Amino acid sequence: MFSALADVPRLKLLLLLAEKEQSVTELAERLDEGMTTVSARLQVLHAARLVARRREGRSIIYSIADDHVLTLVRNALAHATEH
Repeated sequence: MFSALADVPRLKLLLLLAEKEQSVTELAERLDEGMTTVSARLQVLHAARLVARRREGRSIIYSIADDHVLTLVRNALAHATEH
């Protein structure tokens, strides 16, 4: 889990998902990155049980797995910015 969180782009994905659940397409557009890249990062986060996913038609919708994940991410970011 911590190795999955050790990557800044993956943390950015988690922060975007903290706002609302989103599809790979939406996340790729917001990050101005390719869908393949975003999808690979989401795969790592899903394998670490940090994000949940569900199918909606032809799209996969991602969300934060639970409130514990969000708390963990916020605490890690707060700790990283301490002096």
